[in-house]
Amino acid sequence: MTPRGTAALVSSAVLSLVMSLSGCATTEQPARAGSAPTVTSPAERPGTQAKGTMPTRPLSVLPPEATVTWRLIRQGGPFPYPRDGSVFQNRERRLPIRARGYYREYTVPTPGSRDRGARRLVSGDGTRELYYTGDHYRTFVIVDTRR
Repeated sequence: MTPRGTAALVSSAVLSLVMSLSGCATTEQPARAGSAPTVTSPAERPGTQAKGTMPTRPLSVLPPEATVTWRLIRQGGPFPYPRDGSVFQNRERRLPIRARGYYREYTVPTPGSRDRGARRLVSGDGTRELYYTGDHYRTFVIVDTRR
């Protein structure tokens, strides 16, 4: 590792330690059955999820491709993209904090896009929880699959 890379790594570690010791680290509340999870963003930036309760949207108001992807998730595939079903790491902590492997991500195809696009469904605990993002993980809504 270069001296510059080492310095950046040490600086990042020191900053993380200082923030956690000073109380800057955020805590998130676990989702309760029948209620919307409360999600606190680690840093409020323009264009990111705001603090507070995550909105819930019926599956029927999402793009029609989301319904197709949801059906594939429930039946276990086959999925059109090799990364579908991979672990979603929740690095930005926009979803409630869970153990690694709890969340899985799936592509919601975007008509006309030459790549996977920005739309995803993220499932938690198999198919018990479902979230949608149309902006590549910056914001999420809870998906009500019954409507």
